[in-house]
Amino acid sequence: MQINVKGKHLEITEAIDTYVRKKCERLVRYFDKVLAIDCVIEKEPHGYHVEFIVDVEHHDDFIVNYRDADLYAAIDLAVDREARVLSDHKQRTRDHKHHQ
Repeated sequence: MQINVKGKHLEITEAIDTYVRKKCERLVRYFDKVLAIDCVIEKEPHGYHVEFIVDVEHHDDFIVNYRDADLYAAIDLAVDREARVLSDHKQRTRDHKHHQ
């Protein structure tokens, strides 16, 4: 799985990169066909905007956005939201296969 971390109006430090990668590795628990994860962190006038773009097999990308004044809180909450989206997708595909 490939993880890309990009910054807009913000330099991605080693600590931020490591933190995002550690959090993104958790997402495979919820859906094992994750191919790549792109994280875009943007500095805004009143905080941070974090966007996760998750590329999964046989489906369009799942995109989750979150804004918060604290960068690490925004990353945590965006990852939690992405985990929910992936687990819902897994549940829908599992239910669809078993309804035949």
